[in-house]
Amino acid sequence: MKKLLFSLAVIACASTVFAQTAPAPTTAPAAVAATPKLTQADVAKFNTQIIDFGKIKQSVPAKGTFIVTNIGKTPLIIEQANPTCGCTISDYTKAPIAIGQTGVINATYNAANAGHFEKHLTVKFAGVDEIKSIVLTGEVLPAADFDAYTARQKAISDSIAAIKPLTKKQKRAAAKAAAASETPAAKTN
Repeated sequence: MKKLLFSLAVIACASTVFAQTAPAPTTAPAAVAATPKLTQADVAKFNTQIIDFGKIKQSVPAKGTFIVTNIGKTPLIIEQANPTCGCTISDYTKAPIAIGQTGVINATYNAANAGHFEKHLTVKFAGVDEIKSIVLTGEVLPAADFDAYTARQKAISDSIAAIKPLTKKQKRAAAKAAAASETPAAKTN
């Protein structure tokens, strides 16, 4: 009798487990799939994707600003603008950027180590799965080398500024002299 009751209990449990029905599929995934996914290019335009600082002095932080224009159809929100290392810090417009308006991403590189650098910041916009990478680049020079470099650049700039363009009177005189030096055969050709 115990075996019969036990067998009936097992059959009853098994039938209730297998009697479970799968939940009816919802239409939400289909609705999401029908909506085209936005890309970064659909919502934002950067004035530049790379800021090249050129040569900078060691231990003097270099600051750059990326300007972001909202080209989308709704206000643009910058969710994140994160540097990929600890040598760069960033700040960005936290308020929604109105359609056609601009926001900023400010980035500061600490310039602690001499040599070439290329630092990336990752930018994420609300409603966009894509991550955008923007870049700071340049070359950090030790203080003495930077001072020598800037002195050379100033000397070149000063020598270029010392070269004065010809005045109108000097240009007319040069044109007359050139015309007078032409041979009659050259004038007929």
